[in-house]
Amino acid sequence: MRRAAIYCRVSTDDQSCERQERDLLEFASRAGYDVVGIWKEVASGTKNDRAERKKLLALAQTRAIDLVLVTELSRWGRSLTDLVGTVEFLESRGVSLLTQSGLQFDLTTAQGRLIASIFGAIAEFESSLTRERIKSGLANAKARGKKLGRQSGVVTPRVQRLTPKVLTMIEGGLSYRRIACELKLAKNTVIQIVKRHRRVPNSIDR
Repeated sequence: MRRAAIYCRVSTDDQSCERQERDLLEFASRAGYDVVGIWKEVASGTKNDRAERKKLLALAQTRAIDLVLVTELSRWGRSLTDLVGTVEFLESRGVSLLTQSGLQFDLTTAQGRLIASIFGAIAEFESSLTRERIKSGLANAKARGKKLGRQSGVVTPRVQRLTPKVLTMIEGGLSYRRIACELKLAKNTVIQIVKRHRRVPNSIDR
């Protein structure tokens, strides 16, 4: 039975890997793969530092896995160069990259190299189009006089989710700095959370 590692990635903390994980587990079960683990990551599509992906590449280097399963190419590759480079690395260790659609990259063949290049180019092209549309939309909004950026007083879903924990930690006597560090929030965000819920005397330590 081939040993498969599942890799899931989302771009922001407000998103979830749940759908990717569920779909890939079902796909692995149908194909009869032995899932050795699930690696989940929060990172933008172009971010270089992907700790979980690095762990998978390290596993491939020791030949501890036979397959890496992803829902789509954009979950794995950051760019055409990155996609081809990592697929070549996997192939040199006898590990295949397999998408949910069943597309498998075998760079030992000319056909496999061609497919990898085509799909990588398409993913990069789509990413470029998305960036272009965003820039165009922002420019049009600015031209219409619309105020851009996060509006003052708007609370993100992540901040809403962490607010009870922040208040509990404040009650426990922890400093703003300590809370910000542990919850990976900006110190000013912690201060704003507290200000929204009650008056807190200024403290030099905090």
